[in-house]
Amino acid sequence: MYIESNREIHLVNRPQGMPVNADFNLVSKPVAVLNEGEVLVKNLWLSVDPYMRGRMVERASYIEPFALNEALSGGAVGEVVESRHPQFAVGSKVSSMNGWREYFTSAGNDLQLLPQTKIADQAYLSVLGMTGMTAYTGLLKIAELKQGDRVFVSAASGAVGAVVCQIAKLKGCYVAGSVGSDEKARYLLDELGVDAVVNYKTTTDLQSSIAEACPEGIDVYFENVGGDHLEAVLNLMNDHGRVAVCGMIDQYNATSPQPGPANLSQIIRKKLKIQGFIVFDHWDGYPAYVEQMLQWIAAGQISWKETVLTGIEQTPDAFIGLFNGKNLGKMLVKLA
Repeated sequence: MYIESNREIHLVNRPQGMPVNADFNLVSKPVAVLNEGEVLVKNLWLSVDPYMRGRMVERASYIEPFALNEALSGGAVGEVVESRHPQFAVGSKVSSMNGWREYFTSAGNDLQLLPQTKIADQAYLSVLGMTGMTAYTGLLKIAELKQGDRVFVSAASGAVGAVVCQIAKLKGCYVAGSVGSDEKARYLLDELGVDAVVNYKTTTDLQSSIAEACPEGIDVYFENVGGDHLEAVLNLMNDHGRVAVCGMIDQYNATSPQPGPANLSQIIRKKLKIQGFIVFDHWDGYPAYVEQMLQWIAAGQISWKETVLTGIEQTPDAFIGLFNGKNLGKMLVKLA
């Protein structure tokens, strides 16, 4: 099968501040004819994630930056439509990091066969994929969650935060979180059973609102935002509290260095543990995670939301929407 018109999204400018559509370009390129030992994959679902913003900056980091004028990469689920590889039959569903394009060829070493379950394929980009694994790892391994802990989660209605909230409730914890809209607050309270919610966009005093939501203080903070959230929570942490730093989306589009919290002495005073983590460093635990999560899903103990845009051309809008709070749960692009 020869694909002459394979559309893909290229990064053409390194964003200054908030990314805009002009930073991206939709390009059509043919896909190479398969060699022996290769497969042709048609992507069905693409993931956009906040960490991708850091890869748009040319700097040293834990992962190399995106190159200009080349297809971006990100999580994807696709179907093998042609195969010259013995391990990947036509019709197989696979996950990869070859998103932001409609088709790609692979020798198979960057593909993961999806298990055959009744769960929708795109769940392997959210609750059964990187975002779910991030929540599980950060909460249980990094923050060392214990039954009865008082937990606060920033960006609590996002793909990671919503799973954090549910796992913490399953472990018998008091859980509060911050969100940016009343709709997201209702989702956490009514559907996920979170104990208290703070709308950071409507409160006039973030620290007081978090204190009201967490009357017995905070033992575990799952950090997705940074900035004012981190400063407020440091003042409310209990002694020997643990902070798992997953992300700081508040700073991703900053055009100059942002001031740090003025109260870092709380780390010493309260004997806090603060640890950043990258989920890929813990990927050896992924099979055990999937096994556990499938059990929770089967028991009706974990649910998730998706915000879906359709068409490869919508991928930049989906990505930019992450920074405007357009998503409830996981932001995905469905390819036609």
